[in-house]
Amino acid sequence: MSTLSAINLSTVLVLGATGKTGRRVTALLGSAARPASRSSATRFDWTEPETWGPALAGIAAVYVVPPDNPAQLAEFVPLAVKSGVTRLVLLSMRGAPDDDPFEASIKESGVEWTILRPTWFMQNFDEDLFAAPVRHGELAVPAGQGIHPFIDVLDIAEVAVAALTRPGHAGQTYDLSGPEALSFAEMLARIVEVTGNPVLYTDVAPEDFAASLRGLGYPDEIADLVTMLLVRIRTGAEAHLSDGVQRVLGREPRTFADYLGSSSFA
Repeated sequence: MSTLSAINLSTVLVLGATGKTGRRVTALLGSAARPASRSSATRFDWTEPETWGPALAGIAAVYVVPPDNPAQLAEFVPLAVKSGVTRLVLLSMRGAPDDDPFEASIKESGVEWTILRPTWFMQNFDEDLFAAPVRHGELAVPAGQGIHPFIDVLDIAEVAVAALTRPGHAGQTYDLSGPEALSFAEMLARIVEVTGNPVLYTDVAPEDFAASLRGLGYPDEIADLVTMLLVRIRTGAEAHLSDGVQRVLGREPRTFADYLGSSSFA
């Protein structure tokens, strides 16, 4: 029997509860969730280890949105296990290496674990990195005409909830993607069809894009990582589809049209 099938499901800690995936995982879990972030009622800050213990009290499963520093996760996981956590679900990313330190901390925890490796989020167009440029009418990224199967964050959240609350997902790494690979120009054209507001797509040099992120306050390592991931789209390395959503949920992932219909663009 799964550990979680025999316990009170009001013991699922959701880290990053105000973020794109965390908000949706929290909503899907309802009263089963204990949302935690720097601004939640249950306060959690990766840079303040004294907030970790109280957040973990009575918790059996954790949805882990990792910190920037892998050493913090490596310190958190043993504390979580010692406090009684028996299941960990990590939000990783497509292309994470097999020796990824974040994934290693989860896999070496000694408890049930599941790794989620999603593609880029569709919601980046209206909630995050690309939102302001799209609103202002021009998105400039170093992706060329490369295509990528962006995923709806709600699909990630539904997979996460399944892994957190149902048996059969322990020791699994799920690669998650949307059902179609599109270029940035194609996605922006579809946004324009919905909003009627023109948006120009501009391909820029990777070094110029990284510099623009630094100018917005992103740390060097994050600016370089985001740029590298976009360049992988440019080269065609990120065009392939993944079947994790189908394997876990038994249905096709949401399309870009589905996302647009439920987004702030609608």
